[in-house]
Amino acid sequence: MDVLLYEAIGAKAGALLAGGVGGGFDTPALGLYPRLGEELLRQGLSTLRLKYRHATDLAESVHDVLAGVEFLVEHGLERVALVGHSFGGAVMIGAGAQSPWVTTVVGLSPQSYGAEAVSELPPRSLLLIHGASDAVLPPSCSRSIYERARGKKALELIPGAGHVLDEAAERVFTVVRDWLLRELTPSPSGRGLG
Repeated sequence: MDVLLYEAIGAKAGALLAGGVGGGFDTPALGLYPRLGEELLRQGLSTLRLKYRHATDLAESVHDVLAGVEFLVEHGLERVALVGHSFGGAVMIGAGAQSPWVTTVVGLSPQSYGAEAVSELPPRSLLLIHGASDAVLPPSCSRSIYERARGKKALELIPGAGHVLDEAAERVFTVVRDWLLRELTPSPSGRGLG
């Protein structure tokens, strides 16, 4: 498993980002992942970009993400957000339901297959973003996941955006960044904001 680490020294929170079945360090929304890595670093949060060992094997990919979370915890993180695109959305939901370190999961154009663990996410929050013009995985995938989710959740369908969300890259960046900052930054009471 290969990773790219944007390490904020002393960070207590951060994010793990992964793509879909294309494997590698692929990123949706015109380079969303490197942009998030740099922006979160400026905010004092660490980011780990992950390349699955077997990009079409759901169980193995969940295992990779859980190993990535443990890596971040070993680097001092106490709160981790998971962000995945397409196949990666289902992977992140599966991993998020299993790890006590995960505080939120973000699915970008997620597939519904493999996302059954969404009902086990609470107390973790869930953000889903899907292009309304997605011809690869229809928006009904995110709607189905959203309907099965319990607890704090949000669904954003973006008109005119396709599967990779390039048409709405700025909007996706802003929504995901703001969500991650709210969910990973403790309020004065010690709980996440929002």
